[in-house]
Amino acid sequence: MGKGSKRKHQKKIDESIDSESETQTQGLTTLLDPPKPKKARKVVPDSDLCLVGPPIAPADARQRWPHRYQSKNKVKKQAVTEASNDEENEVLQARNHYVEAIVDGCRYKLGDNAYVKAEDGNLDYIARIVEFFETVDQEPFFKAQWFYRAEDTVINKDNAHLIDKRRVFLSDIHDDNPLNCIISKVEIAEVAPDNDSAAKESRIPDSGLYYNMKYSLQHLTFKNIFTETSKKDNGTSSVVSSECGSNNTSSEVQRFDKSQKYLLDLYSGCGAMSTGLCMGSSLAGIKLVTKWAVDINSFACKSLQWNHPETKVRNEAAEDFLCLLKEWEKLCQKFSLLEPNKPSETVSSETVHWWILVLWKGYDKSYDTWEPIEGLSNCEERLKEFVSKGYKSNILPLPGSVYFICGGPPCQGVSGFNRFRNSNAPLEDVKNKQLVVYMDTIEHLKPRYVLTENVVDILKFAKGFLGRYAVGRLVSMNYQARMGMMAAGSYGVPQFRMRVFLWGSHPSERLPQYPLPTHEVFSRGGVPIEFEEIHVTYDKKDSCQLESALTLTDAISDLPQVNNDESRDQRNYGTTARTEFQKFIRLRRKDVINLTVDSRHAPSLGMLCDHQPLQLNPDDYDRVCHIPKKKGANFRDLPGVVVGENNRVEWDTTMDRVLLKSGKPLVPDYAMKFVKGRSTKPFGRLWMDEIVNTVVTRAEPHNQTVIHPSQNRVLTIRENARLQGFPDCYKLFGTIKERYADFILW
Repeated sequence: MGKGSKRKHQKKIDESIDSESETQTQGLTTLLDPPKPKKARKVVPDSDLCLVGPPIAPADARQRWPHRYQSKNKVKKQAVTEASNDEENEVLQARNHYVEAIVDGCRYKLGDNAYVKAEDGNLDYIARIVEFFETVDQEPFFKAQWFYRAEDTVINKDNAHLIDKRRVFLSDIHDDNPLNCIISKVEIAEVAPDNDSAAKESRIPDSGLYYNMKYSLQHLTFKNIFTETSKKDNGTSSVVSSECGSNNTSSEVQRFDKSQKYLLDLYSGCGAMSTGLCMGSSLAGIKLVTKWAVDINSFACKSLQWNHPETKVRNEAAEDFLCLLKEWEKLCQKFSLLEPNKPSETVSSETVHWWILVLWKGYDKSYDTWEPIEGLSNCEERLKEFVSKGYKSNILPLPGSVYFICGGPPCQGVSGFNRFRNSNAPLEDVKNKQLVVYMDTIEHLKPRYVLTENVVDILKFAKGFLGRYAVGRLVSMNYQARMGMMAAGSYGVPQFRMRVFLWGSHPSERLPQYPLPTHEVFSRGGVPIEFEEIHVTYDKKDSCQLESALTLTDAISDLPQVNNDESRDQRNYGTTARTEFQKFIRLRRKDVINLTVDSRHAPSLGMLCDHQPLQLNPDDYDRVCHIPKKKGANFRDLPGVVVGENNRVEWDTTMDRVLLKSGKPLVPDYAMKFVKGRSTKPFGRLWMDEIVNTVVTRAEPHNQTVIHPSQNRVLTIRENARLQGFPDCYKLFGTIKERYADFILW
């Protein structure tokens, strides 16, 4: 991804891992080929290409660049750390260092920015000159620190239109180039990320280039560049800068109490992501409260409301919620609760109609009616009273009132099960539009922090278009951004579950790091090669002692036996906890961080809830009973099936097809055909010493390994909830099928 070249046309460049100090290169694969350099000339005084002025004092030069002054048998090597490549590049050795150079009659100083020759047909590269030196062969060289255009970053050319064309990003990539690669000088303004439009424009030079962020290949990170005059924030301030994006207004002021921060959970399910975030924040001494949650599934909303009575839960589509927020802001402005917005450059094509539930004076609730707001013109005082009360109670979030937004916007359009995926224009697929709605909501509310979760396919489909789009939208709003890919099993959860995460943080906040793994799980692949930099793991050179991965034994061995037709919603445990995980997961509600207790929770206190499996139909139950109780057992162990070449299943031609009592075949055709006969998942039995791969929303055993190790049934709702990390006191609502889906975002 870097630019420029060393003495040869190379496809490996070096990357600094430490963004806080002058860095030496570690090495990553380029996404753009560097230019073929001109042949460097010998240093000739007074020519149009030379290092000028007296050399830097040898002692000073050796102190600043010790790696340039090594004896021949001590020359340092710059390692390329690409996993499959052990290539090393020798560091150029210097005779002298200089502070100035002349190229084509133009004088350059250390710290100047310049265009650097690119391949024919490509835009010239942009670099900051950080070192001038003469090699031991008397060749003039400079060391470049590269600026990236948006299309050179993870945002890519397909989403570069989201970013101002004049905006560039200072990378932490450095490499050496012949002096005659320099084309011309360019001025690049450093602009504070929270500058308003007028202040920013006043600082941009005639060249039209500016930067306010640094870009690092490690986790494909966009991060603020802080100078002495830049605003720094310790995270405790209750007032946010009013310029997170380009169209902010003075009404966008944080209104939350310093003692607690408000979170909005979009696409919340039953609250998995927000519950975990609030628990973790409490351990860090931050009172993060899920103030609002939105989901289109009514059963998930009911589950969330029961477990979090303090949360305002809305059962509606996210796009409808966003329209409501915009209209609510207008109402608050109408009654002078907020300052009016500046005129917007964009006009919404949607017509929104407000309807308000009216309680008629002198009548009971049976007479309540929904009325259009236009028909309440004679009730201005009552309407103002309603809006003022809602404003004070934060009935709906307003720009600046939200500290944190989290969510996993569904992108069914990327799923491999979708045969009609639109890889040419992913955002034109209605199944992917929720990512746009999610980003539009962030742009409207301008929270301090954003955390987004999604499936790995978001980086595999259409060359990662949707993941790149998400990063581009955040950066276009001046949010810092950092990508990460983590397996849940690496952090003490008894399932592997690889997912992609995207942090976003306001310019005035620190951009969080991803936590390193605590438990050892074996990688199951799935990391796209183009995004290897975002995989959160230890460096191969690091030595660390990780805990063993949790297994089914750790998670569910204490739960009482149940049958396929178990009908009780709650029951006594009848057992004691056997592992540390079980002791934690069985904590009483009052002992679980960030869970409130009120009268509604009393009937279920101390009881085991949701320990029910999906009741299989008679045929499937009969098939499950035929699956041997041994490790790795599945439909291949049934009579009539043999495994042929290439690990494909075939019918045993020496025997008749075995039938069930119903007359249907014991081994269904779909099991034989699944993944062209190569899959071992249909009617697969789990084992107690295993870590589960990924819990899914469907409990049918037709194409998933979900059968209990020693009982003839699929895993229960509660067993699956434990694999997701939910405490036993977290009760779920809906049909059995709905409850399986409640606690799974993906």
